Amino acid sequence: MSYTLPLVRIGFLGLGLMGEPMALNLAAADVPLVVWNRTPAKAEVLRAAGAEVASTPAGVFERADVVLVMLADDTVMDAVLERGTPAFGTYVAGHTIVHMGTTSPAYSRGLEADVLAAGGRYVEAPVSGSRKPAQDGELVAMLAGEDDVVEAVRPLLAPMCRETVLCGAVPGALLTKLAVNLFLITMVTGLAESLHFARQHGLDLDRVLAVLEAGPMASAVSRLKGRKLAGEDFSPQASIANVLENNRLIAEAARESGVAAPLLDVCHELYREALELGHDRDDMAAVVRAIEARTGERAGIVGGHR
Repeated sequence: MSYTLPLVRIGFLGLGLMGEPMALNLAAADVPLVVWNRTPAKAEVLRAAGAEVASTPAGVFERADVVLVMLADDTVMDAVLERGTPAFGTYVAGHTIVHMGTTSPAYSRGLEADVLAAGGRYVEAPVSGSRKPAQDGELVAMLAGEDDVVEAVRPLLAPMCRETVLCGAVPGALLTKLAVNLFLITMVTGLAESLHFARQHGLDLDRVLAVLEAGPMASAVSRLKGRKLAGEDFSPQASIANVLENNRLIAEAARESGVAAPLLDVCHELYREALELGHDRDDMAAVVRAIEARTGERAGIVGGHR
């Protein structure tokens, strides 16, 4: 697919599970692109795709006008941007910083203030979707910030996102992302429990999935995660560790505003148990392992008359 994009140089920091396919879509659209990753070897696929590779974050800021940041969490972001040091101001002055990862809304609000104070511009642009939509350029971006800056950034996201949704001022985009992720987490956990129930009763999982996919509950997520659960394929699209971190951020935002989130609380325990069982890098569908472990414990209690 071809895009008519503004002629600006784009920088990209963070080539992880999501960042790599996102940056590859920019490169495929012939966007002038310079990338950096903490593990240099992971940047070679971008070099092969035509992007410049910087050896340091400073090298990205020296060569780019707009810098997209897709890093793991706020601690990593602060370290990479050298926030709190003179280098931070040197980096962001005259640049547009686009925060595409998932952090707390409060962190983003503080980062925006620091960027603006240093003479930069700031946009929140977290995305909805996992690695497969990222590979397909089918992510949905939520944008927040000053109107003129958001409108300047919006077309730059076209190679990565099939849709962009305006969410007002910061941290409106991240709050929207957390609301969407609350539904995603509880939905996938419910699907895992459903197929565990079916498996334990000796049902044909393909038949169960056929009923699900033929009915009103079918979705791209149910189709993808249903196949992964049926085939016990836990290659990561969104990892247990990542989902647990998202769960934590949503729970904190809920507590701060006095909002009850009872389903999320149950999910938090299950994802924590899955992580403790060694599935931290597996896909979020591996939450079924925690449910299986609870079934095993219940069977032991019943069998042993405890």
